[in-house]
Amino acid sequence: MNQYPDWSAQNSLPLSASAPIRREPQTDNPILDIARIGAFSALVAVGTIISNVLFGFTLPYPLGEITAAPAFYLAIAVLFSRKVSFWSTAIGSAIGETVNIFVFGEAPSIWALTFVPGIVLARAPEALIIHRFRDKARRILAYGMVLATVYETVVFFLIDWPVYSFTAFYCQPGCSSSGLVQGFWLASFDFATLIDIAWIPVALILIVAAQRAFRVQHFD
Repeated sequence: MNQYPDWSAQNSLPLSASAPIRREPQTDNPILDIARIGAFSALVAVGTIISNVLFGFTLPYPLGEITAAPAFYLAIAVLFSRKVSFWSTAIGSAIGETVNIFVFGEAPSIWALTFVPGIVLARAPEALIIHRFRDKARRILAYGMVLATVYETVVFFLIDWPVYSFTAFYCQPGCSSSGLVQGFWLASFDFATLIDIAWIPVALILIVAAQRAFRVQHFD
């Protein structure tokens, strides 16, 4: 675990003078990493499953795809190592999206061909982007999270545009592919994913709460 650097005093609430800061040696523990990946994959999966559908109402696509997962993996990317945050986000997102499609029926099963790998390609690198900003001032870290969310949105769009344009996955049997222009229009709804930026304050609260509770800056 890492001790708080100097900048933390300007970006987080003061620590109690009576409580010593814990210092632990930096160790590479594969067993601990696997345990963390397993636990946080489950957390991200649950966050991916938590959506408006489970609360009894449905928002129009793609707003219905908005889940609570960003609050979790944004925080994990700051608090834990690249390996833990990347694989937790990738595995948890894949599991959660698979459950959404095949268990809760939020989309036809054929959509899993692009939805599952797409969500992994969009979300997992977010952890790597955010990790590069984790030792910056809190405002810069927030900008890094915005950048990661923009990346996620662009990836969703770049995946869906050719899929909508050249395949008939997303329409009723008997229809044909949409073509580039119509495919662009359909894929443009992916930009609603930018609403995930609203989860950034929640992620920052989780980060500060964990740092204050355990008196550490990072857990790796």
